[in-house]
Amino acid sequence: MPHIMFANYNVFFVSGRIMVGLPSIESRERILKTLMSKEKTEDLDFKELATMTEGYTGSDLKNLCVTAAYRPVRELLQQERVKDKEKKQKAEEGTSSEDAADTKEEGKEESVIILRPLNMDDMRQAKNQVASSFATEGTVMNELKQWNELYGEGGSRKKQQLTYFL
Repeated sequence: MPHIMFANYNVFFVSGRIMVGLPSIESRERILKTLMSKEKTEDLDFKELATMTEGYTGSDLKNLCVTAAYRPVRELLQQERVKDKEKKQKAEEGTSSEDAADTKEEGKEESVIILRPLNMDDMRQAKNQVASSFATEGTVMNELKQWNELYGEGGSRKKQQLTYFL
């Protein structure tokens, strides 16, 4: 079966189509490091992440990282909702003008938004939400490989001479 190693992916030529195998554990680790290179992270174990993402495509890994990155954002939004609710309650209770001045001061200080770094828990939670898109198609890949061996270019068809047609 003709195949080429391309960035640690197995690439198989099947009847005019190119079949790209799933990334190896080493490739998944490199993909994850690349995807997370510009993110603020804390104690990410890329070897563990690569191991737990067996069967993931590069696209699945990107979806995993995006999903994980939204967790700190959702937490921050939730905190802001709680603060807004507390401010509304104070306003309804009729706070004094002194308290109102204090809240204005606090509002100025809180205008800087700081997201916490991503951690392993974020990645684990994201994995519960982002499944491998290829897991259900594993048998399809095996069938394509078998077909290529039997009938595809470079398969056993070219290795054996068909004597019954002579």
